[in-house]
Amino acid sequence: MTILGTETKNSKPERVCGVKTWYDMGASRHCRSARLNSPLWNRCLMTRLVLIAGLVLAATCGSVWAAETVKPVGPFTLNDFRGATVHSVDFADAKCLVVAFLGTECPLAKLYGPRLQSLAIEYEPQGAQFLAINSNQQDSIAEIAAYVKQHGIAFPILKDPGQKVADQFGAARTPEVFVLSPLGVVLYRGRVDDQYVVGVQRKAPQREDLRKALDETLTGKAVSVARTEPIGCLIGRVRTAKSDSSVTYSQHISRIMQAHCVECHRPGEIGPFPLLTYDDAQGWGDMIAEVVSDRRMPPWHADPAHGKFSNDRSLSTADRDMILTWVENGCPEGDKSQLPAERKFTEGWQLTKVPELIVKMRDQPYAIPASAGPEGVKYQNFSVDPKIKTDKWVSEMEVIPGNRAVVHHIIVFVQPQGKQQKGQGDFLCAYVPGTRPKPLATGYAKKIKAGSWLKFQVHYTPNGSPQADISQVGLIFADPNTITHQVLTTEVVNARLTIEPGKDNQSFTAVSQPSPIDVTMMSMAPHMHLRGKSFKYELELPDGKRQTLLDVPKYDFNWQTNYRLGEPLTIPAGARLHCTAVYDNSVNNPANPDPTKTVTWGDQSWDEMMLGYFDLLVSRELTDKKPLRTAINPANVMARFDTDKDGKISQTEAKGHSLLQQGFAIGDTNKDGYLDRAEIEKAVDKVRNAVQ
Repeated sequence: MTILGTETKNSKPERVCGVKTWYDMGASRHCRSARLNSPLWNRCLMTRLVLIAGLVLAATCGSVWAAETVKPVGPFTLNDFRGATVHSVDFADAKCLVVAFLGTECPLAKLYGPRLQSLAIEYEPQGAQFLAINSNQQDSIAEIAAYVKQHGIAFPILKDPGQKVADQFGAARTPEVFVLSPLGVVLYRGRVDDQYVVGVQRKAPQREDLRKALDETLTGKAVSVARTEPIGCLIGRVRTAKSDSSVTYSQHISRIMQAHCVECHRPGEIGPFPLLTYDDAQGWGDMIAEVVSDRRMPPWHADPAHGKFSNDRSLSTADRDMILTWVENGCPEGDKSQLPAERKFTEGWQLTKVPELIVKMRDQPYAIPASAGPEGVKYQNFSVDPKIKTDKWVSEMEVIPGNRAVVHHIIVFVQPQGKQQKGQGDFLCAYVPGTRPKPLATGYAKKIKAGSWLKFQVHYTPNGSPQADISQVGLIFADPNTITHQVLTTEVVNARLTIEPGKDNQSFTAVSQPSPIDVTMMSMAPHMHLRGKSFKYELELPDGKRQTLLDVPKYDFNWQTNYRLGEPLTIPAGARLHCTAVYDNSVNNPANPDPTKTVTWGDQSWDEMMLGYFDLLVSRELTDKKPLRTAINPANVMARFDTDKDGKISQTEAKGHSLLQQGFAIGDTNKDGYLDRAEIEKAVDKVRNAVQ
């Protein structure tokens, strides 16, 4: 047998493992029948002494152990998902036992399942034994079987009805792992590694805690870090509901779920588990209470002190308190007759009718790996010719991801010059989790010129198993004779970012040119990457006064929200938009890909951007006379066309863009064949004056 990494030999194999030893006197038929002076009793006594020594050794192993940590874990018997009975004593010959608590729908349990399988393949030949336990009341046997198949799990996964074994271990979350000595001493408990934190993903683990614990245990060393905090979903425990609760699912919680949750938490959508029924919700009660209390869900990041938005997903204080009371009272179901009518969702397109034009990003699916290494999956760009022969006015548009499980967001751009156009092109529409298309009001539309191409920029996030995707956009066109206003999606941008390494609270600003005419703002959408911390829009009126239009104090890259104003806002001629973005490039930012790196502008998520998108309404009478970009910013021009980053634009870099080439005639004042930023600024002013 093996005791704390030291191997001893017996003439007969004994069941000595992390959950069953000769010390279990009441469970040992040999010790029950033995006389006090028998050799067998003496051997049991010796094992008891060894156990005590092991506990003393564990308690002095260089780590501070909590009281429950040094208490041995007793034996258990559970069935696996196929119905076969598994006894913990079946693994008596293992040098250590790794027990992982997993769930089928928890996003982190999905990511770490394959990683645990890889560790099992590596360490089981060295004497470690892996097994998993599913204690979630909401996870069925069929769901466990599907999880095993999807993630290629070969070690046993057992079902723990009533959470008795989870309680025995003191397990709280999925995934949470325990490393047990052959005497049942918990040598390590906590996370697998530190790559994933709530809402963020590091490029790679900074510390592989489970691997380190196994390396130390299997070489007879003390575990240097015996306890870490697991990150993941709370185990769905059976709760005793209060019959006299003032809040029930049927009368209260179901309505909150319908209004704020089920749009994403239903089959085929981005939510990791459904919340359509009482059985769905009550199993996740504790987890719902946690994310609601922390205000992580529903996802909404605008400061309520500034602006009113038609797509506000946040919970009222009353609704939040109601959810917390419901969970505290044991998630009572209540009278089913009080349930609201089931909310109906249209499958497929959410437009008012079948799209007149459907454009796929490519002919064949794009393959997304199970994991993507330290850098993740780079943004993928797919340009496609929609074969638009005449100018089109688009009144409705929707991007549908082919695989919501791995599509983080999609932006579709219009490239008027075709595939060869430099830069992204003009923003058409986007998909982000939870977004629903909204038809433009009668008389409003976006314009796609004849011959334009569409460019899909897609951000994928691997989820632990190989996936494939073909995303698409659907368009509905309006009668050109009915259009009174063109909708322009433009931006305030600062492309000359230099974010210093190791520093927090680095602030950058971007300011639009004065609006040449009165325009109407419809929405705002801030965009940064993983170091983004906060983003603010302010309107500077012609008299110099400022007002805050949108403040996002805790920017979250996972939610690329378009904040739609409850009432359109008139921006008077001469007004400017000011955007302020703050970045955290320090080690304290858990999402930071590399705090030692100086970060500049770039498309990939480990680079940075500062874009303040906004939708404007402009009279078609004006846009038909001359194309108008009310927030033309020289920095945007430089970012798009200065491909060699030398601070100026050459004739070669401007090739293929007729407007910019014409700009040389009025902008290249020193006749050196280049446009620098000062020359572009002067040219913009000349063009604006001509438009006015």
